[in-house]
Amino acid sequence: MQRLIVTSATYRQSSRATPELLEKDPENRLLARGPRFRLPAEVVRDNALAIGGLLNPEIGGPSAYPYQPKGIWEELAYGDVFSAQTYEQQHGKNLYRRSMYTVWKRTAPPPALTIFDAPDREKCTARRTRTNTPLQALVLMNDPTYVEAARSLAQRILSEPESSPEARLRSAFRLATARDPQPKEVAVLMATLQEELADYNRDKPDSSKLLAVGESKYKPKLETGELAAWTTVASMILNLDETITKE
Repeated sequence: MQRLIVTSATYRQSSRATPELLEKDPENRLLARGPRFRLPAEVVRDNALAIGGLLNPEIGGPSAYPYQPKGIWEELAYGDVFSAQTYEQQHGKNLYRRSMYTVWKRTAPPPALTIFDAPDREKCTARRTRTNTPLQALVLMNDPTYVEAARSLAQRILSEPESSPEARLRSAFRLATARDPQPKEVAVLMATLQEELADYNRDKPDSSKLLAVGESKYKPKLETGELAAWTTVASMILNLDETITKE
């Protein structure tokens, strides 16, 4: 049934709508356009890891303990007679397991998921709410998972045979949005890349600090200023509304 739905012409049609169509059918009850909504919390994270080439596709097994701000579990600890009073972050491939395997403490759910409207699991949820808050942008720009995913995407692009910056930008954009960027979009990304290259080449400590986020290692043969600049541009691409939205 799921395959029938997602391969149907109705489901696969464009989500773009004309003003006339919006006036005639604002709630899309006639199914004249495709669905458009922000990805669920778990998929937002998995999508970024997959684009960066970090996602661990392993199926099954125990819960994973990825990056999490320090002290959250400890703040809600109740003596020493209960389990799961401290959070022990894992390392290696377990950091990049799919979000459905992230350990869940009912009184302290994963903050990076709850910010994107993941239910608290204290009650039955028939339909998730979808919000758009500044905290979501802060997570996408500053959470170690997303900074590391941006760096991994930058390294992935710099390792490709394309020699021109524009070709690399187009490749990164396609990986994130499944379409080619428009000329104006390329111009903005190119301008940002040039600015970041100049900044990071002037300040090597800043580039090293950015590249140190996350536990995965970058290739030492890559120049740190260049990789840091591309990491910033990759972060811009991962932060696009189109990247985290199901069109």
